[in-house]
Amino acid sequence: MPASTRTASIERRTGETSIELTLNIDGSGMVDIATGIGFLDHMLHLFARHGLFDLKVRATGDLHVDEHHTAEDVCICLGQAFDQALGERRGLVRTAHAYVPMDEALGFVAVDLSGRPYCVVDADFVTPRVGQLGTDLVAHLFESIAMHGRMNLHARVLYGRNDHHKVEALFKALGRALDTATRIDERLGGAIPSTKGVL
Repeated sequence: MPASTRTASIERRTGETSIELTLNIDGSGMVDIATGIGFLDHMLHLFARHGLFDLKVRATGDLHVDEHHTAEDVCICLGQAFDQALGERRGLVRTAHAYVPMDEALGFVAVDLSGRPYCVVDADFVTPRVGQLGTDLVAHLFESIAMHGRMNLHARVLYGRNDHHKVEALFKALGRALDTATRIDERLGGAIPSTKGVL
């Protein structure tokens, strides 16, 4: 698949949320994000900048209830956008990992764009919330990206004290791992990077 076509536009409308999201995998880190959840906006901004993805998100939801539905649906759409933009996944590097430090915290993420969704998140938080986002949602957000992006995603906070720093390290590491995994390996000549011939 030519790099110039690796874009996606996703809309999701439910009784709880309304989401519009556009993604350009081969971007330059241009972001325009408004979810109504300040800390989520911050994390998605960092994710896109570190992955050099162009990402635009407009989301409204039942924030008078809590942030769960809006945050979850945004990450569902983000996963769907990667799946759509990658198409048949021809020529991909496919697997990658990244370690990212954020002051005293160190985050690690490994991804495999295998078409087989799976997610493991190993992260302990000491506070119930960071800004407007419950820390108990962090693993669920990564799971939503993995399931709907049809990728195997492993994320771990190796150590740290500040929960903001821990979450930030994970989102930055996810961006950097996906930046590498989504690159085109010219040596493959456009072949699907799997012995099965399909992803």
